[in-house]
Amino acid sequence: MQPPALGILLLIACFGSARGNLSRDESQPTTSDETVVAGGTVVLKCQVEDPDDSSLQWSNPAQQTLYFGEKRALRDNRIQLERSTPNELTISISDVVLADEGEYTCSIFTMPVRTAKALVTVLGIPQKPQIFGHEQPIDEEKVARLICRSSGSKPAAQLRWRKGNRELKDSGTEVVEDPNGKTFTVTSRVEFRVTKEDNEVEVTCTVDHESLQNSERSTTQKLQVHYKPTAKIEPHPQYPREGEKLQLQCDGQGNPIPQEFLWEKEGSDAPLQLSSESVLIFPFLNKSDSGTYVCTATSSMGSVVAKYNLDVSDLPQLPTPHVHSTPAPPPGPSQPISHASMASAPSFTPALIQDASPVPSTSSTYHAMIGGVVAVIVFLLLSLLIVLGHYLIRHKGLCPGPGDTVPPRHGPPPVLMCTYLTHEAKGSDDAPDADTAIINAEGGQAGGDDKKEYFI
Repeated sequence: MQPPALGILLLIACFGSARGNLSRDESQPTTSDETVVAGGTVVLKCQVEDPDDSSLQWSNPAQQTLYFGEKRALRDNRIQLERSTPNELTISISDVVLADEGEYTCSIFTMPVRTAKALVTVLGIPQKPQIFGHEQPIDEEKVARLICRSSGSKPAAQLRWRKGNRELKDSGTEVVEDPNGKTFTVTSRVEFRVTKEDNEVEVTCTVDHESLQNSERSTTQKLQVHYKPTAKIEPHPQYPREGEKLQLQCDGQGNPIPQEFLWEKEGSDAPLQLSSESVLIFPFLNKSDSGTYVCTATSSMGSVVAKYNLDVSDLPQLPTPHVHSTPAPPPGPSQPISHASMASAPSFTPALIQDASPVPSTSSTYHAMIGGVVAVIVFLLLSLLIVLGHYLIRHKGLCPGPGDTVPPRHGPPPVLMCTYLTHEAKGSDDAPDADTAIINAEGGQAGGDDKKEYFI
């Protein structure tokens, strides 16, 4: 049986030990790990329930004291005091760099000294990706091999591809540590076969990283694809006629665009034209120009042939001169033929109104113009004759003849003075026979006195 004094001593020792453990728990500082993007600001907070009349202290990974209570220990203007109380010490570090990463220590100088660790992780922001392999044009049906590269990420970033609106699966990714030993360079490769539809299509490489905070950083490049040319012939005007000017345009498309055009006429040994000009000109079209014309467009990717059938015809009129007839609209010129089909195009033959003696449309136009001018002149002459006749009628018969009765008028009577020769003046009354009367009348008319009568 143990002595009573020994039991009391053991009880006191256990109580003291329990009180000591409770004191250590309340005096233990607490912190939390932090993650910050390079260039940002990180806040470090240290708290304790029972400071036991001691001050809190922050130290960097190199064990340099930053703050002891509210007193600055390290001269670094990026480090600022945010809050200092007996139970809390909070500081901030701005413009964080990769070298700031590590374990920061919060200490309280009790007996014994108690500490807490806070791990600061600094994220390296990846640089804008770069695309390589698009510098030179790619021939159609060849395989395009592109490389996308981005440096400075921590941890290593992820790269993804897109062509137009379609995602591309990469053929491999490589991660290499940068010389600073902290960041990484990521390289991604992609391969795909191109067609002429891929010309000018945008290929995009995008980098994904947690430091970008849901923003996107990408680079876009346009593909340049070389493909074989195509060609078609367009006439200007669309419906050529005899006597007019005609231009045949050889419209060549491709990448690169055709730079050489060879014009030939089927059945002719010598070429018509070989130059960089794509237009064949007929200054004055005639029926001898009818035939099939061939345009060969050439680029560095090859040659292509287009054909056009030309049928020169005049446009006749109806035989009736007073009826103006309009020819029915033609079905259209021949369509150009690609080198692939090599089929004969339908000839250009307008639908015409048949006539035994056709007249060219240009002559009919001139005749119509001349007839219009003549009709205007005749109309003006008739109008002048009508006006002149109306004028003469209005001024005839104002003076009544001998024996005429003047009709009564209302109002003041007009005074008319008329002059004429009377029978007496002519000498016809005194002549014994007709011959003498005629002789006397002729002599009397010259020397006889004129008689004047006034009518009121």
